[in-house]
Amino acid sequence: MLTDQQLADTRRFAGYPMLADTVADDSRDFAYGFVSPGVWQTLNHRLNNMRPEEESILVNTYLANLYTLEAQIPASGADLDTKVAAVWERNENQVRDRETLFDSWRRRMCDFIGVQPGPTLGRGGVTISRG
Repeated sequence: MLTDQQLADTRRFAGYPMLADTVADDSRDFAYGFVSPGVWQTLNHRLNNMRPEEESILVNTYLANLYTLEAQIPASGADLDTKVAAVWERNENQVRDRETLFDSWRRRMCDFIGVQPGPTLGRGGVTISRG
């Protein structure tokens, strides 16, 4: 069974806001239902009813990698003040590239769980708008 921290992190990585004092279970979806009814119910139900092998995949493949990838984003800020040093040259897109990789893993986790990415993650990809 997932810990409360793992449940909270899974919801967060999936792009959903925190629950706070609201309840999301099989009969209520107040936490997020005003925008997307049923999403919290589905996510919560699946997280609380995983088979052991599914939980192992979520924890060992997705959460473990997401914790690492998330920590690398702010850590890459240490290189922002140096463009070139001796033979080393900074990747000017490092933060963006790390965020893209992180979000890609977040979307993969959502696919594994079987829910749409939440509002802070969105659909991803390229959006073309005509002005």
